[in-house]
This record gives sequence, structure tokens and C-alpha cells, in this order.
Amino acid sequence: MRERELSVAALARATGLNRSTLTALVHQRATRIELPAIERLCEVLQCQVGDLLQLERRDAGAGA
Repeated sequence: MRERELSVAALARATGLNRSTLTALVHQRATRIELPAIERLCEVLQCQVGDLLQLERRDAGAGA
């Protein structure tokens, strides 16, 4: 989004996703996201899933 200078509101309109969902993603507060939402984001932003998501491993003692 930042690279394309899109606002959350503009991306919400383009994807049909809820603004609160997108805001949580932008601020890295989302705890889950549905696969169709990821697919829609990739379609609109013309990118791959790996461009959107990054795996962060937890410590073994932190729980599953």
C-alpha cells in the first residue's frame, strides 16, 4: 500500500474488504485473515502472497 500510495479507504473500496480489517493488517494487529481476503488483496495490488505476509516465529516457551 505504501509503495502505491493507497489509503486504507481506497483499498477497502477496491477490494470490498472492511476498513477495520485493512487497518489491523497495516498496523500489524490482525490475528487472522481469511484466504479469500488475501486473494483479493493480491488481485488488486497485483502481487504475490509473500509480498503481503511475513512469518515470524515465536519462542518455543511462548506457547503455540
